[in-house]
Amino acid sequence: MQIDGGRMRYLRAGSGSPLILLHGLFGYSFSWRFTVPALAPYATVYAPDGMGAGFSDRVPGIDQSMPGIADRVLRFIAALGISSFDLLGTSHGGAVAMMAAAECLANPKLPQVQRLILVAPVNPYSANGRRLAPFFGTPHGAALFRLTLARMRFMFRYWHARMYGDRKLIRPGTLEGYMAALEKPGLFDHGLNIVKTWSKDLRTLQATLPRLSALPTFFMWGEKDNAVYASSAAPLIKFFPKSRLIVFPGIGHLPYEECPEEFNRALIEFLAHEKLTP
Repeated sequence: MQIDGGRMRYLRAGSGSPLILLHGLFGYSFSWRFTVPALAPYATVYAPDGMGAGFSDRVPGIDQSMPGIADRVLRFIAALGISSFDLLGTSHGGAVAMMAAAECLANPKLPQVQRLILVAPVNPYSANGRRLAPFFGTPHGAALFRLTLARMRFMFRYWHARMYGDRKLIRPGTLEGYMAALEKPGLFDHGLNIVKTWSKDLRTLQATLPRLSALPTFFMWGEKDNAVYASSAAPLIKFFPKSRLIVFPGIGHLPYEECPEEFNRALIEFLAHEKLTP
């Protein structure tokens, strides 16, 4: 799809009610390789590569703040001709999903989100997320990032492995799949542009949370998440009276990759119900 001066790649599969999948920082539609086939019998699944990520174009100067990306997601959905949809976001994509959902609820002219699925979403209550990402958004942090991860690709392997609770569960081809996106220049610049506004975006997100109380929401977390701590679920869920939480024992930040069978089973069960009981 042509959007914001570039081409945005997305995958589509299945039939039924639309479900949009939003990946995390440095992820792309590859993140959903175990999810899309499992959900296709139950929903029409759309998995975009965010602008600047995966195999979408890297367009200099576009708004990569959380509200900016949320607006782009909603324009993508509207361009598909979708009037209502379920929205799933993981990590940074989870924060974007919350922003996008709030905009839908505030503007009835937009496509309307029916249910929200948040997988270890970036939020204001995880201490790790409040410190590390903003550091890389500073000039010194960005310089350090470029000298390490961006230049020493073996560091990519190290940081990716840290996303797992049990590194033995990393499937063959996983690292190669993520590193394939590095062949399209500009991925690291994309990430650095996102973290530049991280602290401001978290403040905006915190102010947005009270607007989401009406949405049926399913929270999914790994017990050993080192990126967005599972302990942050408790204060976050207080804003979602119509919600459920599942925590996968021994699992890290990527449950859809580390325990895909359990993840898919829980997600399909949620999607099979029209409503959640508070």
